[in-house]
Amino acid sequence: MISLTATFRPAAGLSNPHLQTLWGPLWRKLPALERTRERLWLADGDFLDLDWHGPHQADVPLVLVLHGLTGSSHSPYVKGLQLALQTRGWASVALNWRGCSGEPNLLARSYHSGASEDLAETIRHLRAQRPLAPLYAVGYSLGGNVLLKYLGESGAASQLEAAVAVSVPFRLDQCADRIGLGFSKVYQAHFMREMLAYVQDKQRHFRDKGHHEGLATLEGLGSLRNLRTFWDFDGKVTAPLNGFSDAHDYYRRASSRYYLGENRTPTLIIHANDDPFVFGHSLPDASELAAQTQFELHSRGGHVGFVEGSLRNPGYYLERRIPQWLMEGR
Repeated sequence: MISLTATFRPAAGLSNPHLQTLWGPLWRKLPALERTRERLWLADGDFLDLDWHGPHQADVPLVLVLHGLTGSSHSPYVKGLQLALQTRGWASVALNWRGCSGEPNLLARSYHSGASEDLAETIRHLRAQRPLAPLYAVGYSLGGNVLLKYLGESGAASQLEAAVAVSVPFRLDQCADRIGLGFSKVYQAHFMREMLAYVQDKQRHFRDKGHHEGLATLEGLGSLRNLRTFWDFDGKVTAPLNGFSDAHDYYRRASSRYYLGENRTPTLIIHANDDPFVFGHSLPDASELAAQTQFELHSRGGHVGFVEGSLRNPGYYLERRIPQWLMEGR
């Protein structure tokens, strides 16, 4: 499972997993990124917003970038990868999951860790838009889980040349337990605030726009007070809004670990042993991985961190390693 060909050394002063995890969202500065937004209308009447960057030639390789929970195309790891790909002459398109682009989505249903049907529609759209372009996908955290689930479900018909998944919550039930321990409770509290705001913003939007059916569905959830854990939120909100019977059913059907063996797309998984969201025993065994999957396990790196270099001049391993690996397969 461990790749010996790639090395990551945390920046001096940033070996702590929480500093690795928090560096990007709290302290990283990125230049302005010129992107073109496209609205993709879905078969169920909802929409996803796509942010394009890089060359527009028909046959230039294209990378679909998938953000994590409560993120968006503006997340630093998304913008950083799009910049890194552009400097290598590749195009990219960042997907905003339902309701994550700055505007509430139109249906009561939400995005979630198992929303592979939305990814499938996006991939079909991109293949139609640029049929000559080799298509790749990179997913971070929740986005990585959705990507790996999709790859297992689609098998040889993924329509992707290759894929990369970073800091994946392979077992959602176990990760819901892990994030409630120790310092990770700080992340849990942050996610709870953001996810509750997501639902409450949609309620206000539906009320203002007169979307009575959607509003009735959201109000039918009952009081959202005192939701403190992922188990609370996913049982009360995620499961009923998205067709799952309860949190256990959602976690079982959406966890990517159960789909890994059916993947037929060349795939790189990058993970850190000190990820504060994921237990070590949540990682898949080598026997669970498809032959085309390479699991790159580092001792350090945090959750979607992997900051190298120095505090004065930080570098970003993921933005070095991911383009390198994708281009090696060309």
